[in-house]
Amino acid sequence: MMQKQPIYDSGFFYYKNKQLFIEDVAVADLAKQYGTPLYIYSRSALINNWQSFYAALKNYPHLICYAVKANSNLAVLNTLAQCGAGFEIVSIGELERVLAAKGVPERIVFSGIGKQRHELKRALEVNIFCFNVESFAELELLNEVACELNVKAPVSLRINPNVDAKTHPYITTGLEDNKFGIAYQQALKIYCHAAQLSHIEIIGIDCHIGSQINTIEPFLQALEQLLILVDQLADQNIAIKHLDLGGGLGISYKQEAIPTITEYVTTILSKLHQRSIKLILEPGRALVGNIGILVTKIEYLKTDAKKNFAIVDAGMNDLMRPALYQAWHDIIPIVLHNHLPQRNYDVVGPVCETACFLGKDRLLSIQTGDLLAVKQTGAYSFVMSSNYNTRARACELMVSDQQVQVVRKRESISDIFSLEQLFG
Repeated sequence: MMQKQPIYDSGFFYYKNKQLFIEDVAVADLAKQYGTPLYIYSRSALINNWQSFYAALKNYPHLICYAVKANSNLAVLNTLAQCGAGFEIVSIGELERVLAAKGVPERIVFSGIGKQRHELKRALEVNIFCFNVESFAELELLNEVACELNVKAPVSLRINPNVDAKTHPYITTGLEDNKFGIAYQQALKIYCHAAQLSHIEIIGIDCHIGSQINTIEPFLQALEQLLILVDQLADQNIAIKHLDLGGGLGISYKQEAIPTITEYVTTILSKLHQRSIKLILEPGRALVGNIGILVTKIEYLKTDAKKNFAIVDAGMNDLMRPALYQAWHDIIPIVLHNHLPQRNYDVVGPVCETACFLGKDRLLSIQTGDLLAVKQTGAYSFVMSSNYNTRARACELMVSDQQVQVVRKRESISDIFSLEQLFG
């Protein structure tokens, strides 16, 4: 038997006999059966990533709250719920998804700057663990809603520590000109106000400085700021029971040197010393980014005076990250060809936008009809897809060893039309 050639460090995606496999299943067979574009997730890779976080934290009081926005498929959520995960949500829709996936309400933290009255009410009714409050106005509304229900709302204030995460400007969230959180200089005053509100219970402190962060230093800077504030609050007789450092640890898209989950967690814990404070982390991409691939078929090869184009059936509506963030995703063939010449291709989709590309200047040995895999598409990929150009959203599969399950059916045109009607 030919030796496996892993394409991810986890080893759950690999080449064998020149064919790409996910766990024990040939990807080409899945594409033939279910069509393309097609998202495929490795359940074992997801559990493996979870266990890395858990193992690093198991000897310290903690709660790992998966950031649902990264990938909100019910099968992903249910797998994590079975592992004992908590969840970080930013909408009532994500709350209902977690509940439908059998997540435990008492392990849910609710973030987001625009929480509406009905969202606060529902979250209080199901008894979530904590609200990460992002403004004075939200604090007042939450107190009002909790009063109407005759309950106390458990609260952590999300602090904006003005720390530069050195990531893409669209996904940095911890600078003072970002919309998120309460300014560090105002935090002590607002905490003291919250302590006087009849239906607010202060239990924590929170921050989140961005996404796809490639070094540990920004996390440590933010942690240092929060610990100073924790001590200042203690002087005001306001006891903080947990510290939520958010998420943001990146993954390697282009062979970047990224801290491992163990390095990240161990370094954070070393700064907490002997403090009796529970640590909450909100990993998203670090848990699911490398559990998935997007499979797409080459419809045409096109050459002009300056460029070679591989025109595929997946577009920016299926994978928005390259158009939105100029993000890099590795693109590899499903079946390796030794007899074809290598050429540089722009891998582009059918949507009527120049921004509709999956990757540019990729060295590939391909022919029309071949299948390609776009790597690192477990996070912020399907979840950001749309029906632009009236294109149906892709099918999602989850694989576990040899077992394959459709975890989201491919949309049909009639599905897209189902919420619309003619006027008159």
